[in-house]
Amino acid sequence: MNDEITVRTLTLDDYDHWTSVWQRAGLHSVRSQGRDRREAFARQFASGTHTMIGLERNGELIGVVLTTHDGRKGWINRVAVLPEHRHKGYAARLVAEAEDVLRAQGMTVIAALIEGGNDASLALFNKLGYVELPGGMHYLSKRDSEDA
Repeated sequence: MNDEITVRTLTLDDYDHWTSVWQRAGLHSVRSQGRDRREAFARQFASGTHTMIGLERNGELIGVVLTTHDGRKGWINRVAVLPEHRHKGYAARLVAEAEDVLRAQGMTVIAALIEGGNDASLALFNKLGYVELPGGMHYLSKRDSEDA
């Protein structure tokens, strides 16, 4: 059987499917009571700055990536592929699709933040030509709540 691989922009109707992929893929930074609630995504999608991309194999959602931008820089967030579908180039395909979306939105700088210890993601982005900035960049945040 030939595998049919499709990529499409996901909508709020796909929320349960992409959060299932996140869970099954082991993403631990998900804030299901805060910024990752269905209602939060409704606002984010309405802003035009967030796009959720899904990769399907034979109609099953097996990978997702979230793109965001602030009007001057694009961000690739939450690349997730189901464990049983890894090491087949799907994550690289998702990143390439995310780059295309961000470039179409006018972004000429695309970045990703990778948590310490996530060696697989770091290796993926390095392989795809992303480089760490010199100078000890630090990521700081101020949150209204733990789930923000």
